[in-house]
Amino acid sequence: MFELDLRSREPIYEQLAEKIKELIINRVLQPDEQLPAVRTLASELTVNPNTIQKAYRELETRGYIYSVPGKGSFVKAVTVVDHTARLQDLQTGLLKTASEMLYLGMTLQALMSFLETELSKKGGRTND
Repeated sequence: MFELDLRSREPIYEQLAEKIKELIINRVLQPDEQLPAVRTLASELTVNPNTIQKAYRELETRGYIYSVPGKGSFVKAVTVVDHTARLQDLQTGLLKTASEMLYLGMTLQALMSFLETELSKKGGRTND
């Protein structure tokens, strides 16, 4: 289910949190679906259970999952919340990345085409 790069400089818990977040965003994991138990996942990935717990705690802090004591962790349903600050952070990061891509020689048309193609694969909205 999850592939972790043990040689990466990125901590294992961050890699795991990012993979789970991707699965939630791409609707592979549905709202209220239970995530694997900490010990089960730790055994499958051969990592310390504290690492799994830290990834789950990070996802809960970010609002992607919720936990029920004695039951486990579950995917949180999307709620209408003011995400203005987070969206501004993401826009700043996107602008930085796009600027670097343009600097490295990608044309604006190629960049726009790339974004449209990739976002349409994920069910994103485009203005036609």
